[in-house]
Amino acid sequence: RILAEFSFLKDGDAASEKEFFEKHIPFGGVDSENDDEMIVTAVLSGRTVLMIDGFENAFIFELRNYPQRDNAEPDRDKVLRGSRDGFTETMLFNAALIRRRIRDCDLSIEYQSIGTVSKTDVALCYLSKKVDKTMLEDVRNKIKNSKIEALTMSQEDMANVINGKQRWNPFPKFKFSERPDTAAAAVLEGNIVILVDGSPAAMILPTTIFDIIEEADDYYFPPVTGTYLRLTRLAANIIAFILTPLFLLLMQ
Repeated sequence: RILAEFSFLKDGDAASEKEFFEKHIPFGGVDSENDDEMIVTAVLSGRTVLMIDGFENAFIFELRNYPQRDNAEPDRDKVLRGSRDGFTETMLFNAALIRRRIRDCDLSIEYQSIGTVSKTDVALCYLSKKVDKTMLEDVRNKIKNSKIEALTMSQEDMANVINGKQRWNPFPKFKFSERPDTAAAAVLEGNIVILVDGSPAAMILPTTIFDIIEEADDYYFPPVTGTYLRLTRLAANIIAFILTPLFLLLMQ
């Protein structure tokens, strides 16, 4: 469609860059850029770049179509009831799965690039009217100012960027989910969901020990039933981590 429109151009039809952009580009996902590094990164990321002699800026078209696997239900987070789709390794597709479930103007999805070499795409998903603005700004600045070369270990490297390399705390600092309905529920609760290109799981922060023991089925049960199951799971964890070693110690 874009090339077909260009075939009807005549001399003088594109007198200025603004006129050319408004009248002769029948496509919505277009950015204008004059930074050489940004243009090269766009090409290496699979985007289409149009440069015209006489124009200062280049036009960048979002025409990417990544190869991806089927968004089947993840093996780790199967549910008795609920949707049967799951995240894939394509970040744009994962963001669309969240947007499909939250059709609200307050849902914000910020795209950033991290890694001086890999330039991996990262998306911050949050509900602007519920998210903690201080925490959001802190996470945003840490991603923007990171000096990491590449996210070779995907979300583990992203966790180090956000939380630092603190090894003294043994408890999980992030919750991971491969289900878009769980990620959407976390966004509606005021949490921040981070999507990393190449990873089929979403990072949810902040998190507590009660979030870690949750399962996807808990969202599909009545509140009383879900609370009972979470408390039972917590009691089982306490017994496993405390009472069992204590019993073995007293048996010596």
